[in-house]
Amino acid sequence: MFQASLLDCAAAVEVGDLRANVRRRHLTDGAWIDVCPRWIAGADTLFERLHDTVAWHAERRPMYDRVVDVPRLLSFVDEDEPLPDPALVEAKRALDAHYAPELGEPFATAGLCLYRDGRDSVAWHGDRIGRGNTHDTMVAIIVLGAPRALLLRPRGGGGAAIRHELGHGDLFVMGGSCQRTWEHAVPKTARPVGPRISVQFRPHGVR
Repeated sequence: MFQASLLDCAAAVEVGDLRANVRRRHLTDGAWIDVCPRWIAGADTLFERLHDTVAWHAERRPMYDRVVDVPRLLSFVDEDEPLPDPALVEAKRALDAHYAPELGEPFATAGLCLYRDGRDSVAWHGDRIGRGNTHDTMVAIIVLGAPRALLLRPRGGGGAAIRHELGHGDLFVMGGSCQRTWEHAVPKTARPVGPRISVQFRPHGVR
């Protein structure tokens, strides 16, 4: 069950100032990450709106010699489709204003994932379908609901993973070569955790 934070359950949902609050960390091989804690004020209110109104669906995907359930619920907003909440429209506008000069283009699509409990997860991967396999790009993730660990490691493993506990309106952006040279994951956890929604904004041709 989702337990709202007293700090983030205000009726109004507001997008914060990126210029004053975002912090960048440079990794290896031209990769970097930006973190902006609690970027979305009223984030738990937004979580509840998305949880209740988005048309979530389950997927099955082939893995090795069998077809398995994807361990999370999904929704995808393509370039010509409206975002499911006015707060996400405002968030995309702010992300475009801040990152388009560096990225060279606006964000185009939004993928949404609902992690229902600690059994839901995403395995180690990079967003390398399309241009992300050969070119520097960005993926901007807004995390709503209960905090969960997001891990980063150099592609192929080796060295200690970088861990960020993200939730309640945090913003996490991966840029430069990050999708090609690093991998990220949200691991399963046995400890009791509430549901979590991530919203991933990507440029055209990146999945």
